[in-house]
Amino acid sequence: MNSSKLQAKDFITIGIFTALLIVVEFLCGMLGYIHPYIVASYVILIPIVGSIPMMLFYTKVEKFGMISIMSVLLAIIMFVLGMGYLGAPLIIAAGVAADLIARSGKYKSFKKTILSHGVFCLWICANYFPVIVTADSYREDLIKEGYSTEYCDNLFRAINSKTISVLLILCFVFGCIGAVIGKKVVKKHFEKAGIV
Repeated sequence: MNSSKLQAKDFITIGIFTALLIVVEFLCGMLGYIHPYIVASYVILIPIVGSIPMMLFYTKVEKFGMISIMSVLLAIIMFVLGMGYLGAPLIIAAGVAADLIARSGKYKSFKKTILSHGVFCLWICANYFPVIVTADSYREDLIKEGYSTEYCDNLFRAINSKTISVLLILCFVFGCIGAVIGKKVVKKHFEKAGIV
């Protein structure tokens, strides 16, 4: 680590991997049109599929702030894409906490990387906040967009104030599992980065 300050290349890295993560989220999100239960399964799909680009990102993280900034960018992008601001505090808090966990292992401990990624993945549940907090208006919007009553009923059955705690736990668990899978896929990059 030459400097604790973020350089231009660090911001470029953050931008590239944030874009990749949004692509993963978008592709998984497209599956949600098939069935509402798939929307609830984002807590499994995104941590697993997104683990490959995220583990590559972790091999390039050497300074505090990179994961935090990614979370801020995610919050902004989610807002721009119409998910509102309700999930922003969770996204940013998860990012900062993940950054602190990774830093506690000096960005070289894979055990801390696993925990960091698990916590970071909590941002995915921000997708569900409009469904829970603004349920009535959200249902009306879905029906206006052409979704069936059955689709809406199943969506609100799977995602509500009673199930959100389970969804958050699943995010963390599969975030940890995803980190292990992602490391195996990009093993050479971890060896080069000296993360053990």
